[in-house]
Amino acid sequence: MDIRPDIDRYMCELRAWLEETKDAPIEEMAAFFAKRISGYEEHMSVWHEAYARFAEPLPPNCHTVLDLGCGTGLELASVFARLPYAEITGVDLSREMLCKLSEKYPDKALTLICGNYFSVPFGESRYDAVISFESLHHFAPDRKQKLFRKIHAALKTGGVFLECDYIACCKEEETLLSRECVRRRAEAGVADDVFVHFDTPLTAEHETALLQNAGFGKVQVLDSINGATLIRAEKQ
Repeated sequence: MDIRPDIDRYMCELRAWLEETKDAPIEEMAAFFAKRISGYEEHMSVWHEAYARFAEPLPPNCHTVLDLGCGTGLELASVFARLPYAEITGVDLSREMLCKLSEKYPDKALTLICGNYFSVPFGESRYDAVISFESLHHFAPDRKQKLFRKIHAALKTGGVFLECDYIACCKEEETLLSRECVRRRAEAGVADDVFVHFDTPLTAEHETALLQNAGFGKVQVLDSINGATLIRAEKQ
C-alpha cells in the first residue's frame, strides 16, 4: 500500500497548524503541565489502548522499574497489572502530577522524584526496566543520546528500556519541527537549557540509531498504537 498520500496530507496539515500558531508563546515545561493538571488525564485518554498494552513487552521477572516523565502514572496501571509487586521509581518535573500519582497507589512501592531526568542520578546496573510514555519527544538528538547512555548504564544486564512515544512520520517532519522549536526559542529569548513544551519527534530510524549508539544490542520497533510508537531496547 502506498502511504505517501497520507504522509503528504499529514504534512500539509502540520504546516498549516504551525503557521496558525507561529506567534503562540513557547511555554516552560513544568509550568505548562501545572496549568493543565485538571484536564491532563482526559487529554491523554486518546492513548488508552497504548496504555493498556504498554507493559506487555516487559520481562515477567521485572522487579525494579524506573519511570521517566511518569506524570500521574497512567502507564502504571498496566505495569502493576502485570507486575503487582514491582518497585517503581518515578521522575517528573511536575510536583502536582507526582502528588496525584502518590494518591492513586498508596499501597504500592513507589519512590517519586521531582526533577528532570537528565540531571537526576539513576545509578548503575540498578533497574530491571526503564520505561517512558509520551515524554521524550520534546528533546533534541544530542540530549537524547546522553540520556540513552545514562539509561543503558542504569539497567542490569538483560534489562529493557521500553519507550512509547510520538515518532516523526518522515525526515521532513523531524526537520520542520526541530527548526520551528529553535525559531520560537530564539524569538522568545529562551535559553537552550530551559525545558519547553514543544514537540520535536525523531523518525523511528533516528530514534533506534541513537539507542544502538548508546549500547543497546537489540532494538525493536514493536507497534504503533493510535500514533504512539512502542520501542523496546535490550541491554545485552
